[in-house]
Amino acid sequence: MTTRTISIYSIFRPASWAAELPLLLSFNLLLVACSYISINLPFSPVPITGQSFGVLLIAMAIGRVRGTAVVMAYLIEGALGLPVFAGGSAGIAKFFGPTGGFLLGFPLAAWLVGTLADRGWDRNYFRSAAAMTIGTGLIFIAGLSWLSQFVPSASLLTLGLVPFMPGAVIKISVAAIVLPTLWRFVGRAS
Repeated sequence: MTTRTISIYSIFRPASWAAELPLLLSFNLLLVACSYISINLPFSPVPITGQSFGVLLIAMAIGRVRGTAVVMAYLIEGALGLPVFAGGSAGIAKFFGPTGGFLLGFPLAAWLVGTLADRGWDRNYFRSAAAMTIGTGLIFIAGLSWLSQFVPSASLLTLGLVPFMPGAVIKISVAAIVLPTLWRFVGRAS
């Protein structure tokens, strides 16, 4: 198996762009597609989305540097008005609304999960699931910290965590199962 460790220097070398750009664009489109999976909950300002699935899977597949770069590009696209956020929403105002903390948690999770993947945690189902569970926890910490400014503290967990736990377990399980297939794609593309 080829190594996926890549330096920041190699991301910015012009010769590497020809090889990297199609791969990064593909993963960016995957993240956008995942964000269109969105279910609004009538009792919560936070929808159930596929975004965290995409962030975790991408970071596990392509590592810290490239995974974080894809997530940052996604956030910049949304901030600039491209309809890439949950359900096709967009705009910098999303960062200041109830879901802003979750959005800001995505690159943190991509960095952490990608780091663990670069250290070999992506080599088996259980370690992959553990890395993605840690990343999910980081997303929830960032999201709930910000959401606490919009909802009463007594209902914070009811509105921002509890309804999302079953989906988080499913997303992590599916991502860990899909990862070996994605590795074959990444192996051919990089």
